[in-house]
Amino acid sequence: MKTHSQKIAVAAMFAALACVATMIIKIPTPLKGYVNLGDCIVLLCGSILSPAYAFLAAGIGSALADVLSGYMVYAPITFLIKGVMALVTVFLFKAIDKKGLKQPTKILPLVLAEIIMVGGYFIFEGILYGFAPSAANIPANAIQGVAGIVFGFVLIKAFEKIKLFK
Repeated sequence: MKTHSQKIAVAAMFAALACVATMIIKIPTPLKGYVNLGDCIVLLCGSILSPAYAFLAAGIGSALADVLSGYMVYAPITFLIKGVMALVTVFLFKAIDKKGLKQPTKILPLVLAEIIMVGGYFIFEGILYGFAPSAANIPANAIQGVAGIVFGFVLIKAFEKIKLFK
């Protein structure tokens, strides 16, 4: 079993990866947000780390990317949304493993996590800008979600194959 210090170090590494993956490719969206690849790391956090570490790594890394990229207004909600995405992934992956379900069912937690992301930003931007304008970001957030699912699933399978964190 890993020590507390080792768990913190691994979570910090994943937070840094989430930050970099979020910042490396940024495609602007209509309401001042941006599409990025950070979600694949958020989902990977949820597949590898325990609940608290997954929540914090995904939330802190993603929010830090918002702060460093000049999207400070998004940082608090990003922290919450990305943390919840990781939590959903953790708990659903554990349930799938516990029931011994087939591998293809592991895509379901990723899809649900991305639905939470799209819905969370829709509600947040709806409060900020109005719900009609907020709807303009749904397609962009959905594209980000699909990219997160595809790349996240590939990363998760790779990490499972090499058994680096088992």
